[in-house]
Amino acid sequence: MKNSSIKHKLDTKLIHAGEPRPGVLGAVSLPVFQSATYEYSGESTDYHDLRYIRLNNTPNHVALHQKLAALENAEDALVFASGMAAISTALLTVLRAGDHVILQNCLYGGTHDFATKDLPDYGIGHGFIDAERPETWEKALKPNTRALYVETISNPMMKVADLKALAAFAKKHGLVSMIDNTFASPVNFRPIEWGFDISLHSATKYLNGHTDIVAGAAIGSKAIIAKIKHKLDHLGGSLDPHACFLLHRGLKTLGVRVRRQNESAGKLAKFLARHRAVKSVNYPGLGQKNAAKFLDGFGGMLSFELKGGLAAARKFMRRVTLPVVAPSLGGVESLVTRPATTSHAGMTANERQALGITDSLVRVSVGLEDAGDLIADFDQALKR
Repeated sequence: MKNSSIKHKLDTKLIHAGEPRPGVLGAVSLPVFQSATYEYSGESTDYHDLRYIRLNNTPNHVALHQKLAALENAEDALVFASGMAAISTALLTVLRAGDHVILQNCLYGGTHDFATKDLPDYGIGHGFIDAERPETWEKALKPNTRALYVETISNPMMKVADLKALAAFAKKHGLVSMIDNTFASPVNFRPIEWGFDISLHSATKYLNGHTDIVAGAAIGSKAIIAKIKHKLDHLGGSLDPHACFLLHRGLKTLGVRVRRQNESAGKLAKFLARHRAVKSVNYPGLGQKNAAKFLDGFGGMLSFELKGGLAAARKFMRRVTLPVVAPSLGGVESLVTRPATTSHAGMTANERQALGITDSLVRVSVGLEDAGDLIADFDQALKR
């Protein structure tokens, strides 16, 4: 494989990091190695190093691991069968019975549900912090606190906390710092550079970018990724080689996709913020100081409230024509959804209300359509 430690720019790494050179039988694109098992020649006596599809070390896995690590300037990376497989496996690696984890209070609903409904079954406790109020963080600490878990851009309120301070807080108190970097992607933020221990992704979203696979990723030091791999080898959430191939292919256009989505989302957010039918808009690029301080771009995600409440939100979603009304995000097509009925449906109404996730909140994933066409479509839907 090519040396991913060479200090190339991110767009060059997207194309070349982790690629076998010379190519397999001269192939410019890495083929799909659709084999579950590999010939054993005595090269290893460690179970976790055996070449086997469930152990995430086929040629397709290895190339992805090297590329992902290079993108965030980390030592190692690991892919999973889904984003939740990455999140749950990582949490179960660093936590054990009797431990406690501190969580950002506004998280993806699946992560929130796993932490609050599943981890207690393993004897693991949890507490929440407002990531925007550093003066309150120490109150959440317990003698058995072992980890801190946050998001780069919170889902679905699009808030960016003092990320450097969060990583420093975790280090000061001997906590493993974990961050979901899905919304930002390596184009806009690279957590390891700011002191985080583990960067997590739903690779289904921006990393793949084409709404055709489910995958996850964890990125960090060789030591911590090795521990997560050992846990994953037993839990079995491995990524199929063909899905690896599609993720590998999608990654090569990540830079051009995300920068275009950054630009278009910014234009749409500003349009919505000025529209008389819109009550409020949540977007990192609308005056958030921490976003400007830490992010290289503000992302393709935004959410907003209409003055007419739930009835207006439902009408808007029926009338808009370009975005697809569907959950998920990060693809080439724009999507709209109400988090109360999709990503955060597992939370109680009171839990959602406390975080500002109303039944009428509309979340938008901006795709690669022409920004002017998107704005015109939103305008006609709002006017009607």
